[in-house]
Amino acid sequence: MTARVGPEVKWAASRLAQAGVDSSMLDAQLLMAHTLCCSRLDVIAHPERVLSEAERAEFVESVERRAGRYPLAYLIGHREFYGLDIVVAPGVLIPRPETELLVEVCLKRLHGKENAQIADIGAGSGAIAVALASNLPGAKVYATEISPDALKVARTNLEKHQLVGRVELLAGDLLAPIARLGLRFDAIVSNPPYIPSDEIERLEPEVRDFEPRLALDGGPDGLDAYRRLLPESLCLLDEAGFVAVEIGAGEAEAVRTIALAAGYRDVEITNDLAGIERVVVACA
Repeated sequence: MTARVGPEVKWAASRLAQAGVDSSMLDAQLLMAHTLCCSRLDVIAHPERVLSEAERAEFVESVERRAGRYPLAYLIGHREFYGLDIVVAPGVLIPRPETELLVEVCLKRLHGKENAQIADIGAGSGAIAVALASNLPGAKVYATEISPDALKVARTNLEKHQLVGRVELLAGDLLAPIARLGLRFDAIVSNPPYIPSDEIERLEPEVRDFEPRLALDGGPDGLDAYRRLLPESLCLLDEAGFVAVEIGAGEAEAVRTIALAAGYRDVEITNDLAGIERVVVACA
């Protein structure tokens, strides 16, 4: 029986919806586009295209894996972030739209700053470092990461976006790799793990079962990383420098308290599009 794009995508969307995937049609179209090495627009525009047996087998396998709640980004190998195509793979946190606000806040504060020195702490896939370096041509970014798997993916993204040399990857835990450099930074940026440990089991299966626990678990109250990151960053900032961190819902006041207790003179909180307090900026 001849397999065509349109009916196969319709079947896949139904299968994914039954499995509890919210964006079932979008995911089905993206999986088909990945299978055929074409764009999602091509999938929509050419429902009559015939699949080979190998293509259909590959598509069905990917749909079944997605139905098992395996993350779409891992299946197709990339995710858009701040208008950039970011390579992702198992073992690295998948970039979220919420984190784009962190990039936006930093870019606004660094606007007009020539040759800015920036540190991205816990870089993961390198999405934040890539976005900042791509939008600040004179900046130098130092990106730290403890996970060997994430460092490998980040290196791939630096090569993909031609940023090798402008973004330096450093292996190690949080600020330790940059503390040895003897530099002062205009901005220290981080999307650290901030989910309270006992809430992880209640996350969506895609996150709970497949994304790296190291990048999610923020300790008993979700604040462990901030208790280290904020005090240790202060002595690494330039006179007018700042730390910008992403936070979880309901954590803003606690993070503000940590920052003020550490000696920061001013703390600003920015809400995301859903009205959730999402980014905290602490000024030296």
